[in-house]
Amino acid sequence: MPEANDHPATMQAHAGRFTPAACYQAMKAHDTRFDGRFFVGVSSTRIYCRPICRVKLPRFENCSFYLSAAAAEAAGYRPCLKCRPELAPGFAASEASAKLAQTAARFIEDAIAGIGGGTAKGDADHPLHVIAARVGVTDRHLRRIFQAEFGVSPVQYAQTHRLLLAKRLLTDTALPVAEVAFASGFSSVRRMNALFSERYGFAPTRLRHTLAEAGGASAAVAENARCFTFSLAYRAPLDWPALLAFLEQRAIAGIEAVSDGSYRRILRYVRSDGQEAICGWLQVADQAHRNALQVTLSPAFAPVIAGVLSQVKRVFDVHADPWEIGAALGQLAQGSRGLRLPGAFDGFELAVRAVLGQQITVAAARTLATRFVAAFAEPIEFEVTPPFTDLNVAFPTASRVATLRPAELIRLGIVAARAHALIALAQKMVAGELDLSPDANLESSCAALQSIKGIGPWTAHYIAMRALSWPDAWPPHDVGLLKALGLPNTARGWRAAEAIAEPWRPWRSYALMHLWNAQEKTA
Repeated sequence: MPEANDHPATMQAHAGRFTPAACYQAMKAHDTRFDGRFFVGVSSTRIYCRPICRVKLPRFENCSFYLSAAAAEAAGYRPCLKCRPELAPGFAASEASAKLAQTAARFIEDAIAGIGGGTAKGDADHPLHVIAARVGVTDRHLRRIFQAEFGVSPVQYAQTHRLLLAKRLLTDTALPVAEVAFASGFSSVRRMNALFSERYGFAPTRLRHTLAEAGGASAAVAENARCFTFSLAYRAPLDWPALLAFLEQRAIAGIEAVSDGSYRRILRYVRSDGQEAICGWLQVADQAHRNALQVTLSPAFAPVIAGVLSQVKRVFDVHADPWEIGAALGQLAQGSRGLRLPGAFDGFELAVRAVLGQQITVAAARTLATRFVAAFAEPIEFEVTPPFTDLNVAFPTASRVATLRPAELIRLGIVAARAHALIALAQKMVAGELDLSPDANLESSCAALQSIKGIGPWTAHYIAMRALSWPDAWPPHDVGLLKALGLPNTARGWRAAEAIAEPWRPWRSYALMHLWNAQEKTA
C-alpha cells in the first residue's frame, strides 16, 4: 500500500485496499487526493469526516475507516458539520465489478433525484431486482458487489444518499422543510424526521438553527434567497479553460453561452414522474482554490435540485480521476492531465447536434444548429429574471421535431439525408425505441441509433461518448484523430490507430479529447 505522499498515479483504485495506517497518514496531511475515497469515524465523538477535515486530528486508536459515507453511518456515526461529507467528490471506477456497483449506485441516486426513469416520490424507488436487471446481474450478485464496493447494502446506501441530500438542501438553501423532504426522495416529512433522528440523533431543523447561531448561513441564502448556489467538488487538476473552450466553440445562441469564465444555459428538465418539464437557467464557474465548481440554479429548479446537480456533475465530469486516467494514457496526457470529457444536458439535443455536424467543421455545425434553434425553439418566460439577458429559448423537443417535414429542415441549409435522419431520430425517441438518458444501455442505444438511415458508427460513438458518458468511445475513421496520430485516412491507417489506442482502454474517450485538443492547437 502506498503512503500518502506517493505519486497519485501509483495509488490503488479503492479505499478498501488502503491500510488504516495509510489512511491516517492521508488524514494528517489533509491530502485532497484521498477526499471521497474513504471516510473516518471517530469513536470519541461518534462523528465521521472526510480525510481533509480541518478539525483537531483524532488519536489513531479512535479512528476507523470506511469505504463510503453510507458505511460510516451504518456503523453508527453522524456526518461532520464542518467538513460536510455530502460535498466529497465521487469516484469513477474502472474495474468491472466496481463499474457495476457504481452504475447501480447511479440508478439509486437518479431514482431519488427523479431522473433516468426513477421517481422522487418515495422510499421504494427502484426495487433491487429492477436495478439488478438494468446492470445485467442477479439480485444476489448485486448485493455482493455493492457490499464490496461501498461496505453497505443498496438499501442502506439509498437511505444515506437521501439523508445527505436533505442535509445539503437544508444547509445550502432556504427551501421549506417539506420541500426539502420531497426533493430528497422521502415520502413524507415524518419519514425524513424519523430517519434523521435514528441516524443522527437530532431533527433536521437543528441544522438551520445551528448555522444561524454560528453565522454560517449558506452563501446562496445570504446572497439571493430566490436562487440556489452549490459547490460540486472535483479531483484536481481540472483544465477549466479547455473545457470552456470546447463548450464555447459549440454554443448555440439563445440557449447557452460562455462569458467571464463561466458557462450558462437554459435547461429543460424532463421529470420522470409524468409532471410537466421544468425550464430554467443555470450557471457554472470554477472555484480552483477549492477544487470545486460553483453552480447557480434558477429558483424554478427548486423541486428538482438533485436531478439538475446530477446532470451538472455528468456534463462537467466531476467524478473523473485525472491521475488514474493519466496513468493509463501515459505520455499522451503529460502536461494536460486535467482534460475532462464534456457531457450533455440532454441526449436528444446532443444527438441532433451530432447529426447536424456530420462531415462538416465545428463552426459550420454550430451555424446549422443556431438556425435550427431559431426556427423551432420554444421561448422561455422567467418568473425570476436571470443574471444575463442573452439566453431565452429552450432546445426543441423530440415531439416537436418528430412532426416536422423534411422540407422545413432543408430550407435551413440542412441536406436532405440529414433532414430525414433528424426526423427519424425524433420519432424513435417519441416512440420509446431509443433511450439516450444518462444510464441507458450502451449497446442497445448504439444499435438503435445505427438503425436510422444516415447515422453510422462515428455518430453513434460520439453520441454515446457525450450523452451516455461512455469513457471508452473510439469513433471510427475520425479524420482529426488520424491526423493527430500522423496516420493516413485509409484502412491501414485506421488499423494502426486501433492498435495504438488499445493500451488506452477503458479511457479512449479521454485519449480522443487529448488528440483533438492537440490537433486544434497545431491547426
